Amino acid sequence: MWVYEKKLQYPVKVRDCNPRLAKYLIEQYGGADGELAAALRYLNQRYTIPDKVIGLLTDIGTEEFAHLEMIATMIYKLTKDAKPQQMAEAGLGDHYVNHDSALFYHDAAGNPWTATYIQAKGDPIADLYEDIAAEEKARATYQWLIDISDDPDINDSLRFLREREIVHSMRFREAVEILKDEQGKKKIF
Repeated sequence: MWVYEKKLQYPVKVRDCNPRLAKYLIEQYGGADGELAAALRYLNQRYTIPDKVIGLLTDIGTEEFAHLEMIATMIYKLTKDAKPQQMAEAGLGDHYVNHDSALFYHDAAGNPWTATYIQAKGDPIADLYEDIAAEEKARATYQWLIDISDDPDINDSLRFLREREIVHSMRFREAVEILKDEQGKKKIF
């Protein structure tokens, strides 16, 4: 199904060790509106979505895994040289005690990832509106991360991710219109 290129979708550069910024980025790794939840939501919903838009959910769900990989790379690079005391001072003491510098799916507040983040109603219009909302929430979170980051290299990657969320939202909006048009057509048997 996939061809994997051993490179990130967009380059990730990090200027300095910064565990505090990594703590905030963890929100997009394992948070409710993060990349893991989005990828799993879309790839799960595609089983009950009409054929006209199934490819869209597959494409975007797959791309969300690429975004997850970018976020993981940022977090890793921001923490790889951090001392335990720096991790604790950045609010990642609990994470360090449980996982050392390994990545773990939780949000910025330390709440573990849960499948309750993944919505699937089985109604294509309802699911697509859920997807639009998820993309807009992710876009907002990326903007807020940019607002608090002083690393221009990280901000470059975050801007790329923010723009992809906008594109995904627009694509889901187009899919809603396609399905609405389909609902209005007479079916002849």
